[in-house]
Amino acid sequence: MHPMLNIAVRAARSAGNVISRAFEQLDKVEIEAKGSNDFVTNIDKQAESVIKDIILKSYPDHSIIGEESGLMSGADSDFQWIIDPLDGTTNFIRGIPHFAVSIALKVKGKLDQAVIYDPIRGELFTASRGKGAQLNNVRIRVKGGKELSGSILATGFPFKQKHNTDAYLAMFSDLFAKTADIRRAGSAALDLAYVAAGRMDGYWELGLKPWDTAAGELMVIEAGGLVSDFVGGHQHGTSGNIVAANPRLTKEILTDIRPHLTPAMKAK
Repeated sequence: MHPMLNIAVRAARSAGNVISRAFEQLDKVEIEAKGSNDFVTNIDKQAESVIKDIILKSYPDHSIIGEESGLMSGADSDFQWIIDPLDGTTNFIRGIPHFAVSIALKVKGKLDQAVIYDPIRGELFTASRGKGAQLNNVRIRVKGGKELSGSILATGFPFKQKHNTDAYLAMFSDLFAKTADIRRAGSAALDLAYVAAGRMDGYWELGLKPWDTAAGELMVIEAGGLVSDFVGGHQHGTSGNIVAANPRLTKEILTDIRPHLTPAMKAK
């Protein structure tokens, strides 16, 4: 295992321990609203602090972007860690056991290492640039289906961008008519990990942040998949609009959502 991936795994497992213990005593969890339909808990913050401490102990000059603490610039800007300490906070708050720790590392602007850890199921998804993706150290690959018929897609509702509800529901309707079914589970990181593992055939969502998708993007790519924005480009990191599947299915999904894109979605 790459030494930096090893540190990421250690950090993810340590954060997972914090989250698992708190999940057994949810009545003691402190919840506050960051914005409309957007929550943070003291456990998100504790988990992020644990991750940062472990990374900086080994790599004190690296930069870190955390969902809760923002950008912390280090002396060596070539190395940037992107952290979501608890992806699926709403599930966590409600006692729904589906959430994950997500950690990615960019080296000179390119995704290089990734970890997504589900502390409830004990599932550790990892990827290293050019070395493939694994689930609990076993190689994983995206599903190889060539058409939407019979496929299972994952998605997320635009709960932070309700002005896009009509466009989103039109996309959903067209895709649902062609697929076997669609899942909305509440964690973008796990949605992407499940695509990489072949559990889901594909995934699309809009309005995400880099910490939601960075680790999952590398996971999908290293598992043989393709990740794009809604117009087939590579601006998903800035637009927050993402599609992931095998290359053939990605093209099929893009074809179905294209008629429903707003001007703002096309511009990004």
